[in-house]
Amino acid sequence: MELSTLDWIVMLSTLFGIVGYGVWKTRSVNNVKSFLLGDKDLKWWTIGLSIMATQASAITFLSTPGKAFQDGMGFAQFYFGMPIAMVIICVFFLPIYYKLNVYTAYEYLERRFDLKTRMFTALLFLISRGLAAGITIFAPAIIMSSILGWPLEQTNLFIGILVIIYTVAGGTKAVSVTQKQQMIIILTGMFIAAGVIIYKLPADIHFTDALQISGKLDKLEIINFKFDLTEKYTIWTGLLAGVFLFLSYFGTDQSQVQRYLSGKSLNESRLGLIFNGIIKGPMQVLVLFVGILVFVFFQFNKAPLHFNPGNVEAVYASPNAAAFQSLEAEYDVVFEEKQAAIRAFNASEATSSNYASNLAAVKTLEQQEKDLRNEAKALISQTDENLDTEDGDYIFINFILNYMPIGLIGLLLAVIFSAAMSSTASELNALATTTMVDFYKRVFKSNESDKHYLVMSRVFTVAWGCVALFFAMIASLFDNLIEAVNIIGSLFYGTILGIFLTAFFLKRVKGNAVFVAAIITETVIVCIYAFTPLAFLWLNLIGGILVLILALLIQQLIGNNESDPRLDSSTT
Repeated sequence: MELSTLDWIVMLSTLFGIVGYGVWKTRSVNNVKSFLLGDKDLKWWTIGLSIMATQASAITFLSTPGKAFQDGMGFAQFYFGMPIAMVIICVFFLPIYYKLNVYTAYEYLERRFDLKTRMFTALLFLISRGLAAGITIFAPAIIMSSILGWPLEQTNLFIGILVIIYTVAGGTKAVSVTQKQQMIIILTGMFIAAGVIIYKLPADIHFTDALQISGKLDKLEIINFKFDLTEKYTIWTGLLAGVFLFLSYFGTDQSQVQRYLSGKSLNESRLGLIFNGIIKGPMQVLVLFVGILVFVFFQFNKAPLHFNPGNVEAVYASPNAAAFQSLEAEYDVVFEEKQAAIRAFNASEATSSNYASNLAAVKTLEQQEKDLRNEAKALISQTDENLDTEDGDYIFINFILNYMPIGLIGLLLAVIFSAAMSSTASELNALATTTMVDFYKRVFKSNESDKHYLVMSRVFTVAWGCVALFFAMIASLFDNLIEAVNIIGSLFYGTILGIFLTAFFLKRVKGNAVFVAAIITETVIVCIYAFTPLAFLWLNLIGGILVLILALLIQQLIGNNESDPRLDSSTT
């Protein structure tokens, strides 16, 4: 698809405006503290928006509406544990970080335990986040290149170079101030998208009708009280497993820790975290609801049988083309029948005799549509088993490109690219900071000038940007990008969180015990993932608890003869 001149102008002016603003706003950054911690002068709303932008990658705004389209609002339960995690971090994590005046979370571990524990934990972070940064760039790039026909490599470079420019120029402060602008653009874009969808519904279909239709088709159920360990999204997984995940991500991942360490004060950082905990859930509900509106829209406007145009082109060029066309013809008939059934249902009163029969007809035809989509996926797999048949990531972008007004297409594309830039910038900034503080300055060059450390911080930022771009170029080796990011995180997050929980709550455990426990745990986690069918999300919980148990047991075995470099309990 070719973008209009106006869309190009809107998209590029928005993106380059963000980059230019970040560079101009941080032009006075001339020392390493300003570069790494942003002069520690940020207000709570900037911190909160920056934290939100770090987590909200481009794939959030591509995948989440598609998930709501396919499965409804249940994904919102995933965030129920976030406010609890934010409170725990504010009470236990933040005061320690601020009292010790650290640049990274891992500095605390040396003071509490020893150098090797600090470096091991920092290394786990570098591996996990370094790999994920490339996928964060690649995920929107592959979708954009598929939809718009842009060369994949150039799309990767476009995102990566823009991020590197302002991250190198202004460091943490540039990341935070640009993320504030990015989140404003992102939220504005999603509200506009929702408004356009409602406006484009048929004249006889009102907003309340849209809610009724989606509700009757089981798309509006947010809370699931069913206690089933096989269910991904229930109130129990959100409140239990979600707390562990968010504690690890927001409390120990330097890409998040660095956002609130740049706060003007402890209270400002606390307010920023609480703001994120309160607002992130409703924001996610908004994004999901946009997906629900897209679902309603496509009840009256025929959607493709399969949303990934690359897969459709592949099957059309194969011997399965005729079979796929036959499915499309059947799909067209079902769509026309369902549209008529929905209108009949919408016109009938809840108390009328034909209300139930009309609703049953709609549900039957909806299931037929799902069955045809699954048959199409099976046919695509037969065509090429290497093709990813999941097309949820392409649903929202399909709507944007085909139904949004000219000009707003450019704005929504800017939203997607802005989200990619915000997440990637935080990751590069955190990777460079950890490399500089926890390895280069601590181990190799401890007595250099401030100017030297500032230059090296920028060098490390560029270096990690190149690493991220390299992984972005080879990321096609992964079958599922979103899952790949989650797997990478789950392989390391549990161990990292376990080390920090031991530091906070098990005062008698010393460095050698927790170090050995962490190595054993990480080995066990990798083996569990490699050799068992256990769902990877459970690795976060297992890793955290296993470190705690093993550290206690090992400390009991080795006794208290170990020299103790940690801070006393009054400090920790």
